Amino acid sequence: MLLSHLNQSSSPQTDVSPTLVDILLRRVREHPDQPAYTFLKDGEAKTAQLTHSQLTHAQLTYGQLGTRVQAIAAHLQSTLSPGERALLLMPPGLEFITAFWGCLCAEVIAVPAYPPRRNQRLDRILGIVKDAQPSLILTVSDLLDSLRSKFQDSSLGQLDFLAIDTLPEHFASDWHPVAISPNALALLQYTSGSTGSPKGAMVSHGNLMHNCQLIQTAVKVSTKSRSVSWLPPYHDMGLINGIIQPIHAGCWSILMPPTAFLQKPIRWLKAISTFRATHSGAPNFAYELCVQRLRPEQKETLDLSPWNVAFNGAEPIQAQVMETFAAVFGDCGFQKQAFMPCYGLAESTLMVSWQPIHQAPNVVTVNSSRLTEGQIEPVSHLSTGSTQPLVSCGVPATDLTVRIVNPQTGQQCAAGTIGEIWIAGASVTQGYWQQPELTQTTFQAYLNNDQDGPFLRTGDLGGLLDDELFITGRLKDLIIIRGRNYYPHDIERVVETSHPALQAHSGAAFSVAIDGQEQLVVIYEVDRSYLRQLNVPEIAKAIRQAVSMQFELAVHSVVLLRPNSLLKTSSGKVKRLACRQAFLQGTLNIVGQDQPETLKQNASEQENSEQENAETSGPMTERDIQEWMRSRIAHALKIDPHQVELDTPLASYGLDSAVVVTVTTELEDRLGCELDPAFLFWEYPTIQEMALYLSTNAVSDTAPRHSQADVR
Repeated sequence: MLLSHLNQSSSPQTDVSPTLVDILLRRVREHPDQPAYTFLKDGEAKTAQLTHSQLTHAQLTYGQLGTRVQAIAAHLQSTLSPGERALLLMPPGLEFITAFWGCLCAEVIAVPAYPPRRNQRLDRILGIVKDAQPSLILTVSDLLDSLRSKFQDSSLGQLDFLAIDTLPEHFASDWHPVAISPNALALLQYTSGSTGSPKGAMVSHGNLMHNCQLIQTAVKVSTKSRSVSWLPPYHDMGLINGIIQPIHAGCWSILMPPTAFLQKPIRWLKAISTFRATHSGAPNFAYELCVQRLRPEQKETLDLSPWNVAFNGAEPIQAQVMETFAAVFGDCGFQKQAFMPCYGLAESTLMVSWQPIHQAPNVVTVNSSRLTEGQIEPVSHLSTGSTQPLVSCGVPATDLTVRIVNPQTGQQCAAGTIGEIWIAGASVTQGYWQQPELTQTTFQAYLNNDQDGPFLRTGDLGGLLDDELFITGRLKDLIIIRGRNYYPHDIERVVETSHPALQAHSGAAFSVAIDGQEQLVVIYEVDRSYLRQLNVPEIAKAIRQAVSMQFELAVHSVVLLRPNSLLKTSSGKVKRLACRQAFLQGTLNIVGQDQPETLKQNASEQENSEQENAETSGPMTERDIQEWMRSRIAHALKIDPHQVELDTPLASYGLDSAVVVTVTTELEDRLGCELDPAFLFWEYPTIQEMALYLSTNAVSDTAPRHSQADVR
């Protein structure tokens, strides 16, 4: 009945469908039994020969996808009008996918967002809700009661919720096909770190179609391709590359939760090997993590030879990381020319430029001094001066206009000169939702010399050399750590309320590269009344705990300044770039500082210690768990174990989500049971509480493997 309904009602087919909805309907009609999405809930691809029947529980064919999507769309059509917003609050999975496509098929604007974890403040979600003003929150049954309770305690308790997994499939027959204009909005992409002033990039159906075609041209994806992604589906790279682009190309998409990758990075590579994936990618840190966490025996069954395109973007790309990854996994069939460094941003839907397919990354050695002066000057590898490598992000798309512009004068820069990257074209989104002034400033820029425009001002710094785009930094204050964006004013707002000794509106947050990794630094003025008895460790602990709880982000260095010493403009605005430079140069007026101490234990001693710990036989007692946790947390934070107190909340040490997941995974191996990182670290915040819980609920003489539900 469903296929008949589609044949009678869908739009006439052409070689290039006008919207993604038309493409989806065509896939459903022409290939109902072809796999569309497979979701590996635990990230495990257990066999190299997986049949359709083995994957039914975690897979949607195009026919199944069409039924679920149209059931959701039919319900939305009966309750909402075209152009209303629906907030998607659910974990990564097939439900999220069907909810997203259901919104598109009902002309409802999708607003994807991370669901709040236990005990997390709702600041960011509430900010999005107040800005987007959704008419409905789409979720799943498992989260429904929890979300209702959280929102009931806020000023937005009147919002309606819908658990999409409760909708019967026969609703699909009530769906009415619609003619969607390319100018109609498909979704709002909200910045990942925003709490106080969220910005939702307005992405139209036309934007999505244009960018999908750019991607298809760039990476040569087809119906014979297979894609693997662990990236969060709430933002541009994970949403478009993992969910939207596969439908556009008609390929099979294999997905897993981000936590599954962070727990065991090898799962990503195993999925690529098992499903013989041709396309997959991630930010730079993911490739580095695979190398760092690899055990030699894990390579034995990997076959990465089908992996044709390994895109690398969303954060600064390091040439050495790609070199090392290619060397380590070369005997597994991975080829260096599979790497595709690329550049893009949510305000331009996703992709802007990329290295050509099957071509090794272009790495140029440049003069470091000239780079600081705003010039990309290639030099010989044998140069005796200070040099550094820059990775090309390739040539911008031919139907996008990219200009390098002096941000002060608005004039176009000469080749090799660094300026702000400006973009124009059909992939550039429609502006920021409900923010006309900011939209005017960001999306309506014109060159001063010839009034060419309008352009999107990206806030990114870079230059064009031989028509290739090189990214060198950021004009705006955006902080990027592990591929996620954070706005400094959001972090500063949380910091200044963390301890009464901090002077309001007198701090700065920024990132610096330490040992090749971007790390967060917070500097703040101290209230004059606290100067005589300044308790630096107490203040630093409060700052780290607040940032960790709100953003799952570690603060590397806390710097306390004398009153009225923070660098500001004449109008009182914080000069974050100048503050960062002063921190690096050591010219801040500091009254106290707290940063990790380097472990005295060298690498080989640490490795031996961990090996001895891993070989300890017998079940772990409460005391064993306490000491193991103390040692492991200290190692992750690069501090002495004696600095980790058993009765102090671990969040106060500034643990980020990657450390939480890594430690939980190692603890699983030690105890022989499955653990939920979010539940464990946030329900039992101290080592003392955690050890008591685990020794009572998760440890037995035979160390059986529990399910997540058993342990919880």
